[in-house]
Amino acid sequence: MSGELSLGINIKESRWDQGTFMGRAKHFFTVTDPRNVLLSSETLEDARVTIENYRLGIVKPGLTEDQLWRAKYIYDSAFHPDTGEKMLLIGRMSAQVPMNMTITGCMLTFYRTTPAVVFWQWVNQSFNAVVNYTNRSGDAPITVNQLGAAYVSATTGAVVTALSLKSLTKHLPGIIARFVPFAAVAAANCINIPFMRQRELKYGIPVTDENGNRLGDSTSAAKQAIVQVVVSRIGMAVPAMAIPPVIMNALEKKAFMKRFPVLNAPVQVALVGFCLVFATPLCCALFPQKSSMKVSSLEPELQESIRKSSPHTTKVFFNKGL
Repeated sequence: MSGELSLGINIKESRWDQGTFMGRAKHFFTVTDPRNVLLSSETLEDARVTIENYRLGIVKPGLTEDQLWRAKYIYDSAFHPDTGEKMLLIGRMSAQVPMNMTITGCMLTFYRTTPAVVFWQWVNQSFNAVVNYTNRSGDAPITVNQLGAAYVSATTGAVVTALSLKSLTKHLPGIIARFVPFAAVAAANCINIPFMRQRELKYGIPVTDENGNRLGDSTSAAKQAIVQVVVSRIGMAVPAMAIPPVIMNALEKKAFMKRFPVLNAPVQVALVGFCLVFATPLCCALFPQKSSMKVSSLEPELQESIRKSSPHTTKVFFNKGL
């Protein structure tokens, strides 16, 4: 071992207390920082070497704790937690804001014609499929069939919802029609996420005691985890898809916007981006990543197993996913 930095820093966990909303918010502001998309391959490789060496007990001379944590979050932003492989650029959490602001901004701008609605809903669900594939679990990998079923189902659900609501809003005020893309995205999330995680709903997800000892697999925990993720995903879309339409509805009545209609899309994308910079990490932080539930809420057979193997355990913990 070389260097002066202690090897006792637990870089498997977050730097901030994940038991509080503020701690989780700080964590996700770092994880979703869009500036990480611009990092060079050399910077990513340096972070990887720093983290992997630290895990082996090797500390680079002069490395500080702040630099170690910075390397950890750079590493986490680009490399898969289970396989260690470099993830697809547009599928990384740090790409969520720039990608979503572009796609969502265009969905909110080009909502008036049926071809535009179909095209942008398809683009959005294609992006979601890339994100879900990139962030797949190494323990329960997503098969091609599962990915395809979730993709087709979510895309169909989003397009059908958008077109159905679009037809219903023909005789309503224009501001109402602007919220059709949000309804479509919310519907797609309710379809896509459960489909993508159907294996968990069928076989359960690992649950542990407070010390991380595995106690079994629970479908009840999987249901709670998926509901929390759906709520978070829809919550992320609310500010970005609810606030800009109201602002744009007012701006488009101004002489300046009427004179330069080409500014509609760039202004809308910028407004969406501003909302997403805050909404993405704050909504990820709504629920602890390491979620929990009472043993009494689990399946009867698992409750019985836990009472036999760990009689003092009253609460179990599990990774809810993102």
